[in-house]
Amino acid sequence: MTSDERSILIIGRHGQVSRSLIELLEAGGQRFTVAGRPEADLRDPQSVRRAILAARPSVVVNAAAYTAVDKAKDEPDAAFAVNAAGAEAAAKAAADVDATIIHFSTDYVFDGSKRVPYVETDPVAPLGIYGRSKQEGEDRVAQANPKHIILRTAWVFSPFGSNFVRTMLRLSVERPEIKVVADQRGNPTFAPDLADLVGKLIPLASASSPDPRIFGTFHAVNRNETTWFGFAQAIIEGAARRGGRDIGVLPIGTKDYPTKAARPAYSVLSTEKLRAVYGLELRPWRDALSDCLDRLAGPPRDEAAEHSQQINRAGKFA
Repeated sequence: MTSDERSILIIGRHGQVSRSLIELLEAGGQRFTVAGRPEADLRDPQSVRRAILAARPSVVVNAAAYTAVDKAKDEPDAAFAVNAAGAEAAAKAAADVDATIIHFSTDYVFDGSKRVPYVETDPVAPLGIYGRSKQEGEDRVAQANPKHIILRTAWVFSPFGSNFVRTMLRLSVERPEIKVVADQRGNPTFAPDLADLVGKLIPLASASSPDPRIFGTFHAVNRNETTWFGFAQAIIEGAARRGGRDIGVLPIGTKDYPTKAARPAYSVLSTEKLRAVYGLELRPWRDALSDCLDRLAGPPRDEAAEHSQQINRAGKFA
């Protein structure tokens, strides 16, 4: 970005994607501003508008959301205030300063009735309040700002925040075995990989005359699918290679783990459109998980030992 171009505004400070994006942009020396609560609170649309009008960015990345799937059933007003009305306010204000908005949505806009990967044009039919609030947010963002990139993602994990990987690692210390649902399929997605994708989209989105084909709704998930059970197995196996406890992981059905809100049984997302339009795709989720575990627990013991031996051998002949 040249010195006379406007910068990037990130809405949200503490979420997995926002933290990953901040880390990426800082490492790359990119100009950006972060607006989080209380100065930019999606529950207060005027605060979001003020933050965007003050910053006058070329790209707004809305990385904030209400993500408590079960709690949303008891707090529908809060879920819709953040995920729908707040997202709309961000999109409108971005349009007023001629900025593109990059907005995140979810696989939970689908009901899980398919058995082949969902494409962007498939009908949405969310099962619960959380999914409905995100669906309405998609609609409002698209209507408020023609320069929008909506990224549907799924099963987000990272080295920080609250997520499935960190939960499984905690339970592996606390319990002799864990039971995990084996009849829900999706795409685990690494937040730093999403941030890297956004970093590649920003120059396209902030161009003075962007190609209109770059706008719209896209699926953005790490490659390959699994179940929560398969994901948990990979986490525990990877942690054990790094010195963690190798506990048992037992498969159970959704009926054996009732939750307040229903989840789609199948929410695998096709990323063909992302590849066709941008020439981009995220790597396999297992590779991303390995990087995540490296950051949380260090490299696998055998790799660490080999690295130490290489250093020792080098020292002998120095």
